[in-house]
Amino acid sequence: MAKASASLEHMYRVFTKPEGKDSKLAQIEEHLSDNLSDFLSRHVVTKAKSLEEVEQHFSAHKVPESPEFVSQHAEALLDKLVAHSVNTYSPTFIGHMTSALPYFHLPLAKLLVGLNQNLVKIETSKAFTPLERQVIGMMHDLVYNDSAAFYQQHLHSAKHSLGAFCSGGTIANITALWVARNKLLKPSPGFRGVAQQGLAAALNHYGYNKLGILSSKRGHYSLAKAVDVLGIGREQMLMLDCPSQRLSPEKALALGQAFEQQGNKLMALVGIAGTTETGHVDPLDELADVAKELNCHFHVDAAWGGATLFSQQHKHKLKGIEKADSVTLDAHKQMYVPMGAGIVVFKNPEDSNAVRHHAQYILRAGSKDLGATTLEGSRNGMAMMVYASFHIFGRQGYELLIDQSIDKAKRFATLIESHQDFELVTPPTLSILTYRIKPRHLSHPDIRENELLDELVVSVQKQQREAGKSFVSRTRLSVEKYQQQPITVFRVVLANPLTTEQDLINILNEQHDLAKQTASWKVLHQLSENESAE
Repeated sequence: MAKASASLEHMYRVFTKPEGKDSKLAQIEEHLSDNLSDFLSRHVVTKAKSLEEVEQHFSAHKVPESPEFVSQHAEALLDKLVAHSVNTYSPTFIGHMTSALPYFHLPLAKLLVGLNQNLVKIETSKAFTPLERQVIGMMHDLVYNDSAAFYQQHLHSAKHSLGAFCSGGTIANITALWVARNKLLKPSPGFRGVAQQGLAAALNHYGYNKLGILSSKRGHYSLAKAVDVLGIGREQMLMLDCPSQRLSPEKALALGQAFEQQGNKLMALVGIAGTTETGHVDPLDELADVAKELNCHFHVDAAWGGATLFSQQHKHKLKGIEKADSVTLDAHKQMYVPMGAGIVVFKNPEDSNAVRHHAQYILRAGSKDLGATTLEGSRNGMAMMVYASFHIFGRQGYELLIDQSIDKAKRFATLIESHQDFELVTPPTLSILTYRIKPRHLSHPDIRENELLDELVVSVQKQQREAGKSFVSRTRLSVEKYQQQPITVFRVVLANPLTTEQDLINILNEQHDLAKQTASWKVLHQLSENESAE
């Protein structure tokens, strides 16, 4: 095999001159452009090769000494990486929130990489900065629906920001709570603010023992990261059980008041609009009133469910979201944008100033540089992908996609309920649902039988994943029906518009066939026969 030389001439060629049209890289690019679906169909959800075997391809710990030709390396990537990647485009990949993308993102991604803009500063992004501000404004309007005069005043204001573009919901949630902390512990006479003097000095100045954040146990793990990063401490992440899968306003108020009676201060109440595990939406309207009574920041994590606001039929499920001080949304979920597009919006355009930073060499006071109010510094121009999607789909296009996803989830729930050997555990509020295998003779399973059902679900889920025809995920839930005893369930996310009802029927049939071959299934039937004999 020919070797590339480590010469400046070769380096210049890599930067400036593509290899010939017959090169492997050119063939890959042409194949992707011609038929994305065909490319992805060449590998299934998982390969027979284990993760440990795949790790052997990536076990060298030294940077290669000599260069490779681009075409040779591209061929190696196909063999080592692509062949063992997860086919998230597959209509039977319904276990996670990552879905198929519209075709137009492929050429746009090439444009994004080619331009290589850095959104930290106008000098490295120019037109991308006002574009990102507009995208944030569009998201703000989707949530808060303020007046035209409001957006004309604040959209491109150097003194304000309607939100922040982030790499995902985790950074968006942390940003929102960072703002909440700095607003609460703001400068006052004799104190320069938590950003200047730190958390210990802030607590001492304001007379608080501790700060806390409150949510249900369905809250995203990024909330635990936030209390860690912000110095609040994980023990102050107050999480309530939610047997109905929704946060109780009454319990939230009682816990918040009890926390503050101990000399503490509740910094923020977090409502979830589309929980990660079940897709439930907290009673946002009532929680907003609780936050008002507790005089704390009200944040809504709508990373999953925020796109429901596009639907005239279903947006009422998020009633009260417009009362939130801040809202997280992920465009790389139900807005069908590539990974790396999270957004947080603030109701008050002044709020982002609580975390504004300046640096003379890059983020000067008075500039419109986006990096001044974002947690991340250098970022790519992913806002362009959201901007393009908004224009190519339009609100009406998104409405069609959201409505059909929820309708499909309802239809799948019906299929599950009509099957004698399956049990629907959490019906879909949006387009996520959970269920499990439960043989028809088990009307009220006891603790031992539930343990066997857990084993059954785990076994079937693993076998189905390894078979590679389809993929569903699994989780453990405490549900009212079983007196809060945790049970293991299948978790399904129906966001891929290419998933058909026949795909769902096939997935259930495959699970049923796999279940009947497991030891747990046989034990359950033997227990039933023994009980009948007695």
